[in-house]
Amino acid sequence: MKALTFKRYGKSPEIGFAEVPRPTLKADELLVRVHAASVNPIDNMIPTGIFKAVVKFELPATMGSDLAGVVTEVGSQVTRFKVGDAVFASIFDQGTGSIAEFAVVRESAAALKPANLDFVQAASIPMVGLTSWQALKERIGLRSGQKVFIPAGSGGIGTFAIQLAKVLGARVGTTTSTGNVDLVRSLGADEVVDYKKQEFEAVLRGYDAVLGTVRGDTIEKSIGILNARGRIVSLVGPLDVAFARARRLNVVLRFVFALMSRKIMRLTKKSDVDYSFLFARPDGDQLAQIGKLLETQRIRPVIDKVFPFEQAKEALEYLALGRSKGKVVVQMR
Repeated sequence: MKALTFKRYGKSPEIGFAEVPRPTLKADELLVRVHAASVNPIDNMIPTGIFKAVVKFELPATMGSDLAGVVTEVGSQVTRFKVGDAVFASIFDQGTGSIAEFAVVRESAAALKPANLDFVQAASIPMVGLTSWQALKERIGLRSGQKVFIPAGSGGIGTFAIQLAKVLGARVGTTTSTGNVDLVRSLGADEVVDYKKQEFEAVLRGYDAVLGTVRGDTIEKSIGILNARGRIVSLVGPLDVAFARARRLNVVLRFVFALMSRKIMRLTKKSDVDYSFLFARPDGDQLAQIGKLLETQRIRPVIDKVFPFEQAKEALEYLALGRSKGKVVVQMR
């Protein structure tokens, strides 16, 4: 079968199409004919080797994490799905990829595709949906009436996280460029800072939580807009010791992550704020709950651009420009 792969880590990962064997199934897995796969920033980061010690692949490795498609085969222990079911899933951190004609999905990671979404729309959801759910509901425990800052509101994660925060009853602050102000307001953002005109840290105050989505000094600056005992959950680093422990990484990596997060830990402790790094995990049960929000249209997919399968590499390059409004999706068929 055809798949988009990378051959090595580093500056020249040799990303391109290759013929690879069709996957074989374990007892608890599904074989899915992929109809669409969305791309996420982590997909561009993995080939650089930045997460080489954390996310394991056998090279050459198939790229991509999100997918929507139709089940063509089920393992002997699978009970929740059958051949012919339309499903969507994240297979991030499972040692395999989704930008391929077929993909293996653990039963525990899959959910039935929402009936009102096509495959392209469904494929845009898993990573951003699960990341938002696990950050806002699990890690932060966001409650009605609280205020959460979600920078880069027009991006893939931002467009979903804003909507989920509103479902949870929170007030949302965000940043975006002038041309995207109306978009983020339509998603529910209450306070919108045009970063081309103002600095968010000079405008926003009294927030209970921050979802870290932007690299650079945004996370450090956001400490100043938080109330005491506020929470920062970062999706972009720095990685911390708690993350290393959760992944059961060795002592050396725990020490490295401690050094990497030393500055942010010092600053947050000084301001009585909690910091943690989050890697979203595949979770079919959570994805099914997200699917219900999509079916009732309490949350809607936001898609910037759809690329044909043959242009999957170009889709990753377009995403890397950082200008997309919502998700970028690759359509196989």
